[in-house]
Amino acid sequence: MNFDLIVIGSGPGGYVAAIRASQLGMKVAVVERENLGGICLNWGCIPTKALLKSAQVYEYAKHAEAYGIKVDNVSPDFEQIVARSRNVADTMSKGIQFLFKKHNIEVICGFGRLTAANSVEVEAVDGTKTTYTAKHIVLATGARSRQLPNLPQDGKRIIGYRQALTLPKLPASMVVVGSGAIGSEFAYFYATMGTKVTLVEYLPNIVPLEDEEVSRTLERAFRKVGITVKTQAAVQSVDTSGELCQVSIESKKGTETVEAEVVLSAVGIAPNVEGIGLEELSIAMERGRVKVDEHYRTNVSGVYAIGDIIATPALAHVASAEAIACVEAIAGLNPAPINYANIPGCTYTTPEVSSVGMSEKAAAEAGRQVKVGKFSFMASGKATAAGQRDGFVKLVLDAETDELLGAHCIGGNVTEMVAGLVVARNLKVKGLDLIHSVHPHPTMSEAIMEAAAAAHGEAIHG
Repeated sequence: MNFDLIVIGSGPGGYVAAIRASQLGMKVAVVERENLGGICLNWGCIPTKALLKSAQVYEYAKHAEAYGIKVDNVSPDFEQIVARSRNVADTMSKGIQFLFKKHNIEVICGFGRLTAANSVEVEAVDGTKTTYTAKHIVLATGARSRQLPNLPQDGKRIIGYRQALTLPKLPASMVVVGSGAIGSEFAYFYATMGTKVTLVEYLPNIVPLEDEEVSRTLERAFRKVGITVKTQAAVQSVDTSGELCQVSIESKKGTETVEAEVVLSAVGIAPNVEGIGLEELSIAMERGRVKVDEHYRTNVSGVYAIGDIIATPALAHVASAEAIACVEAIAGLNPAPINYANIPGCTYTTPEVSSVGMSEKAAAEAGRQVKVGKFSFMASGKATAAGQRDGFVKLVLDAETDELLGAHCIGGNVTEMVAGLVVARNLKVKGLDLIHSVHPHPTMSEAIMEAAAAAHGEAIHG
């Protein structure tokens, strides 16, 4: 069967590419070997947020008296929490099915492999193989949990994020290796549920891609909920022969052994590039990822790649943006290239973390003279009323031009605030523009205006 476009993979890159292509009048098929929606909807972004919401509700219930409400005998039902998370994921996956039907997108179940520049062979579960052709083929095969030689995942004692979403029972103890968004979110969730969590990070700060002050604030919050944080530390080995895992951790203080029921490896992802026909077609690779141009074209005409298999930030919203840009370029719409310097990052712990653009340190390293404005949620009426006073908004402005170079937030609901800052940077908004844009009161977002004012020495409440 022949199509205008075949997409291999149905994650936030693949399904968005398919829908946008259909909107532009193309005949589209999607090849998927598992569930529609890919890792994000089924085993990543969405189900983890469902778990974290349960943790947040549990925390509210435990501290309800602080809000004038008496609640007795509060306890988490771990099995029900996991079941709710899976139900949320299933609901979203069914939503993709609906969208595909709405847009007349054909779903081909099986493992897709390139056999030519315009040909895909799909192997079904029963082993039968069928070949499909298309003028254009988009590779959106995503990624999986990265395996380390000294942390071989067995799915039971040493696990990745997929197993962490569906453990049969709440472990009494856990070592989480890696403190990026995945590691930090799971560390917070399990610690809130009652697990004794040790978080191990090789670099000097947790959430190491974030502003250092944000990292320190989150580390303090983690310690408050009982997480043992070990930075500049590395897991050397894990002995799983006994009842508990014996985790050997090396740090500046020496080597120590930590016992845990489960070890969660959250040290990044590995792109799914094996077995999809890249070598056979001599598609160019660079550092284990597919090499593409600004319109996501590979060196083989008619073959494109987006998302986690190319060397751009491995984020769902990045894959979706790349999908739209790629398909619009195929359709001849000449879309503007994505500005990768203006991609927001979010971590959905409590407190939440969000950021966009340059940190104060990065700006200084780039030779920019900066002025920094910071507003603490301790001074926010909305944050105080909500009982979420931890955190702040920090803006980095160019000292000469007043350009917004970066924004770094930690606190309640800051992942909902960062989109406005992304728009502000896209529109070249200056600090004074933020000051003179009236923000509603009382809101958490007032902190943006206050932080800009602080950078100009005009803070009212700071």
